[in-house]
Amino acid sequence: MTDPQTPREPFVPPTAFAVPGRIEVSSRSAAVWQRATVVEIRRETPLVSTFRLKVPDWQGHLPGQHLMLRLTAEDGYVAQRHYSIASAPDGSGEIELTLDHVPGGEVSGHLHTVAHVGDTVEVRGPLSGFFAWPGDRPALLLGAGSGVVPLMSMVRHQRLAGLDVPVRLVVSARTPADLIYADEYADETTVVLTRSEGRLNAAHLAPFLGAQGQPEGGWEAYVCGSNGFAEHASRLLVEGGQPVDRIRIERFG
Repeated sequence: MTDPQTPREPFVPPTAFAVPGRIEVSSRSAAVWQRATVVEIRRETPLVSTFRLKVPDWQGHLPGQHLMLRLTAEDGYVAQRHYSIASAPDGSGEIELTLDHVPGGEVSGHLHTVAHVGDTVEVRGPLSGFFAWPGDRPALLLGAGSGVVPLMSMVRHQRLAGLDVPVRLVVSARTPADLIYADEYADETTVVLTRSEGRLNAAHLAPFLGAQGQPEGGWEAYVCGSNGFAEHASRLLVEGGQPVDRIRIERFG
């Protein structure tokens, strides 16, 4: 995600637990820095790339969690940032991070302009359970720009695990060229292109918030994006009838 990213909630070390879809997450590795190898770099948009990392002792994660990534220069200078995990938990020991190339960003700048396949970085995680989606309840996901990254982890998990739990994604981007993961979206996704359609509005959410659009038991809503988007989208949700205590927000910037 955007560099730097500030999670909405402070880190709370997760305990070991299992959830539907047979994801098991242990706190054992969350506090330990591990050496990860870049095994793939994939361009998503002109300013966004996905970095696939092989982590030898990765203990698994929940969709929506993030990690810390650390770079150490030859002179000992250290830079570290929080990044959401983009990939679904698949037991492979590999994870994906999707990063904006932020002007002046120490970590994102290095990864976008210097890093190559075979290079190593340090990671610690997974971190925070506040924004995690275990796959056990219907999820309405709203994201803008790189805010779609942790939400795509949820969508990918739902598909990979073959879950029957309803998931709907509303993703906002300026133009088609700015749309991250454009080739992966399917029937569960509504795309809002703000340059041609205007800002996300109540009409975009109406199909999901009316009496006929709600699944049994209602939605757990997840909102991720800039401060402005997070405030705007959460307000639309509340005005559409979504309970405040069932809205989880992660913001950056």
